[in-house]
Amino acid sequence: MPLIRIDLNRTAPLDRARIVGDVVYAALRAVASVFENDKFQIVTRHGAGEIVAPEAGYLGVTYTDDLVIIQITWNAGRSVAVKRALYRQIADGIAARTGIRRTDVFINLVEVAKENWSFGNGEMQYASA
Repeated sequence: MPLIRIDLNRTAPLDRARIVGDVVYAALRAVASVFENDKFQIVTRHGAGEIVAPEAGYLGVTYTDDLVIIQITWNAGRSVAVKRALYRQIADGIAARTGIRRTDVFINLVEVAKENWSFGNGEMQYASA
């Protein structure tokens, strides 16, 4: 845990997905105490018109074709302070390493109970007995 989904424009540079994934993983390790080697990521590249954001922006944030949408599914229970620090570190890291504007880094957290994971073998590794 966690499971990361990264959605970006098909025209983005080829190394962008790897860089974004590395930044997200490093932030999760540093801020949210995610275990080493716990790096499960799904990257999807989209054609024109397949990532839709409000043309006028939303909540004072405007978007470009560089928009990267990151969805993190993880165990429930982390504080608002941890989440806030995670968002900031991811946005800052992606901006620094790719040149993408911080406003083009959209992050969504999905919190689930520990028993909602199976890492293989049909087992519920995180569930209590």
